[in-house]
Amino acid sequence: MKIGVVTFPGSLDEVDAQRAVTLGGHTAVPLWHGDHDLRGVDAVVLPGGFSYGDYLRCGAISRFSPVMAEVVDAAGRGMPVLGICNGFQILCESHLLPGALIRNDHRKFVCRDQRLRIENASTAWTSSYDEGAEITIVLKNGEGGFVADVDTLDRLEGEGRVVARYLDVNPNGSLRDIAGISNERGNVVGLMPHPEHAVEDLTGAGTDGLGFFTSLVEQAFA
Repeated sequence: MKIGVVTFPGSLDEVDAQRAVTLGGHTAVPLWHGDHDLRGVDAVVLPGGFSYGDYLRCGAISRFSPVMAEVVDAAGRGMPVLGICNGFQILCESHLLPGALIRNDHRKFVCRDQRLRIENASTAWTSSYDEGAEITIVLKNGEGGFVADVDTLDRLEGEGRVVARYLDVNPNGSLRDIAGISNERGNVVGLMPHPEHAVEDLTGAGTDGLGFFTSLVEQAFA
């Protein structure tokens, strides 16, 4: 599969995401924030960083970039889209996912190896995992606290759309320990931790993040 990885001004994890896509068995296709087409890709990754310097709110300017008009349209037609950290924020700002990400409750940037539990293994991006699997991947954010109103939180829980949840410690004040969510169809996933930094034994927290990039293969041949 061809997976596009978008670079916005201020992105800093796009190369890591491209490598993770390749290690997951796919072809990585670089996309630029000013692109008006998706170059025939089968899925899209919005990587971490500080798009447009995180002015206004994280992801608030990126949602208006030309490429996001194409991503929103493609996601509506079922294309898999994964937003990682700043990419998660962009998905919320683009209304592809509900809720918002706000400043960490302790008002400090956090960088750590974070344990998670996979709560939903049926999305396009998590099918390589067993439901309930406990994994460790890298977390690094300053505005990673997921918030939403009670009705939205209850709906996410009731519909099984909480994809991953923090274990041991809540690193940023996310409500109900939520680390990642999906849309109704399960093709759009936002995740605050960084699976692309946990895809090789040589570096990072091991290889627990690789499943986010191999899941698309399983979906394609399911």
